[in-house]
Amino acid sequence: MTKAEEKELKKQEKLQKEIARCEELKKYEKEYESFGYICGIDEVGRGPLAGPVVAGAVILPKDCDILYINDSKKLSEKKREELYDIIMEKAVAVGIGYASHIRIDEINILQATYEAMREAISKLSVKPDILLNDAVTIPGVDIKQVPIIKGDAKSISIGAASIIAKVTRDRLMVEYDSKYPGYGFASNKGYGSAAHIAAIKEIGPCDIHRRSFIKNFV
Repeated sequence: MTKAEEKELKKQEKLQKEIARCEELKKYEKEYESFGYICGIDEVGRGPLAGPVVAGAVILPKDCDILYINDSKKLSEKKREELYDIIMEKAVAVGIGYASHIRIDEINILQATYEAMREAISKLSVKPDILLNDAVTIPGVDIKQVPIIKGDAKSISIGAASIIAKVTRDRLMVEYDSKYPGYGFASNKGYGSAAHIAAIKEIGPCDIHRRSFIKNFV
């Protein structure tokens, strides 16, 4: 076998492995397919000291052939950006919801997360028949819900929602970096890195800091 043939064989083996992994990720989707439209839901940004919490809601087609979907934290930024475009193009429907830093301070992070999730569901162009959620049960929603612990790594729909939410929020924090320089939002995305905390102590908080999260530093 030539080097080129060996390389091609390895490439094909890798591809088959990825196809098998993605089939495994459709376990919940297959289990609940009789319900109709299945929507995966996930959020990003519960932990940061600044910026909103963002929720994604994604209905994938039944014969979804998108590869490399995973928990967004396990993917490189480049891969997430690529998958974002593919999911946006191929999904039956995508909804994105936000809860601002002000709302987080008003009603607490958990309630704000639920609010963002409800908004994401309401933004879908197709009403789902069942929701696969990453770990939580969302109050005030009249659709059957299935909470799945670590769902973003176990369900292709939740994984897709995590990618949509993560890319949306990351892009927003990069924009905020030019509006509020000095905190490193483009790199830390609002999370409490040592440099970010030092900046808060040195120059004080900016408009998008969550006051309930930074009271120990200011």
